[in-house]
Amino acid sequence: MNERINDKIIEIEKYLEELESVLPKNFEEYSSDWKIRDICERRFERIIEAVVDLGFLIIKERNLNTPEDDKNIFDILSNSSFISPELSEKLKNAKGMRNVIVHEYGKINDEWVFEAITKEIVKDVRDFLEALK
Repeated sequence: MNERINDKIIEIEKYLEELESVLPKNFEEYSSDWKIRDICERRFERIIEAVVDLGFLIIKERNLNTPEDDKNIFDILSNSSFISPELSEKLKNAKGMRNVIVHEYGKINDEWVFEAITKEIVKDVRDFLEALK
């Protein structure tokens, strides 16, 4: 792997560690502390942006089809057997949630975000990194 890909993997791992270091114990703690919510949402955003960047780098390095949009990256990686179709769907959903958080389409559903940060994103992104190795 090239240096840019390795640097991006290190960046993602750093963001995952930062998120894990502030994860609240329960939804009540999450929903009642705006600082924790802000930190978790920002780390979630950065993780997904870095995962998308890494996907682009892998696609470019392997001369795969050029994605039409960010979500299409995961389809290309799945169709090329880098990741499973299931992981592709999970990452596309995470990308969609990232867009909701960033652009605040309506009110952000704190329960969905809490569920994603405590039960999904860390595992899914670690699965993604493992699949690329």
